Formats: sequence, C-alpha cells, structure tokens
Amino acid sequence: MLKFFPLALLFAAPSMAMAQSATSSGDLLAEEVDDRWDLGLALSVNDSPYAGEDVRARPFPLIGYEGERLFWRGLSGGVHALRGDVFNLDVIVSGRFDGFDIDDLGRRELAANGVDADLLDDRDDGFDVGLAASWKGRAGEFKLRALADASDTHDGYELAADYAYPVHLGRTTLVPSIGARWLSKDLANYYYGTLDSEVARGVTLYRPGSAVIPQVGVALLRPLGEKWRLFGSIDYKLLPDEIKDSPLIDPDVSGEAGLKIGISRGF
Repeated sequence: MLKFFPLALLFAAPSMAMAQSATSSGDLLAEEVDDRWDLGLALSVNDSPYAGEDVRARPFPLIGYEGERLFWRGLSGGVHALRGDVFNLDVIVSGRFDGFDIDDLGRRELAANGVDADLLDDRDDGFDVGLAASWKGRAGEFKLRALADASDTHDGYELAADYAYPVHLGRTTLVPSIGARWLSKDLANYYYGTLDSEVARGVTLYRPGSAVIPQVGVALLRPLGEKWRLFGSIDYKLLPDEIKDSPLIDPDVSGEAGLKIGISRGF
C-alpha cells in the first residue's frame, strides 16, 4: 500500500483542507455502498483560521476502493488486519494536508500579530501511518486512531476518538458525529507555532505544545439512480487557546468550519 501512496496523494492534493477520512462517519457511509470502486468529483470549502487566508475552496477528484483486505477512502486507506461484526482493526496510511504557503496568508494580518511574512517558512503537507480500532453495534460506531508522521514533516503524532450514528431517512443516510483529536507538541508546534529557523531570523518564539481539538459534524449520502451518489458533509472544529494564541492565527477566530459536497459513480 505504501508504494502507491505518493500517487494517491497526487490525486488528493487539491483537497488539502479536507478533514481526515478514517473516521466513524466514513466507515458507516462506506457500508451504504456496494460497489468496489467509486469515482467522482467534489468541492471542499474550508474557513481557514490562518491570518488573512479566509476561505480555501478546492475542487478535487473522489477515489474510493473497497476490497476484502485493501481499502482507500478519500485521503486515507490501508489494510483490514481484523474484520468482525463488532470489532475491526485497520493498519492505515493517511494524508495530512494542514500545510500552507506563506504567500496565501495575509501580510497585513500577520504584521498586526507582530510577524513579518518575509521571515516565515512554508508548512509542508505530509502523510502519517498508524492503527485504527472501531467498535460497531446498534448504537453506532466508536473509533480510536493513532497516527505518527511517516514523511519526516512534523515528527509528531496524533490520537483521535470519534463516535457516529447513522440515521436513515428514506434513501438518504445522515451520519452525525462527535469527536476529538489530540495533537502532540511536535505536530502542533510545526503547524501552529514558529520554527527554529524563523526564530533565528527574528520571529517571536511561540510553541503551543500539545493540544486537544474537539469537533462535531454531519455527513450525508443520497443515491441518484442505481450507480450515482450525492454526498456532502459539514464539520466544525473548536480551536483551543493554545492554537488561537498563535501569531499565525487570526485573533478573532474561535473555530474552523468545513463544507464538502460531491457526486460519484460506483463501478
């Protein structure tokens, strides 16, 4: 799976604002689809918290595959190590598209935070590997994930937990979810702090340390005929003070909202 990952990232790169896909809501929606392959197009709109960036709107291709052992869903995929009616354990690889180009941020807004944009470095995207364990029953699905940097980008790791419950309204499936992500200090410092190279140029030292990001969301799947499907999702992440106080973040930001909508065909 790892040798195909750079190619998959090439297809997925335009969706850098999209949330991680290895979630309970993603699992439950995947169960609604019988086809092995799923191809389509989508649009991701994200209310960026970074100073002066405002909204990221990116079209991106949808690529999904469900095999007996291998799977790929949006920005993540892997191998089903254990599969059962109640408990599942997956080895996963997942793209991390939290990076940004300094040119996309606002120079005036950064200056208002006391930061000279000319002294900053870009933050790179990367990919993580790890494990995902899920428990599923009539009450929905609960999932735990542990991911570590495999691209030598941030050298950190993430622990995440989420719960989702499917609601069937005729042919439409809604999946509300709630969860939280814990970012290690290396991960949070890379994307929300100032780097050693930047501090050496005169940028103010800021290290948020580890941080917990709660989030809520709802996903939707609606069949359009036999093979076509409409999907969408909205989510909101509540940013903690450690991140909101970063000089890279707009001072009036309290959270981050995202919207995704797309259409795909099964094969």
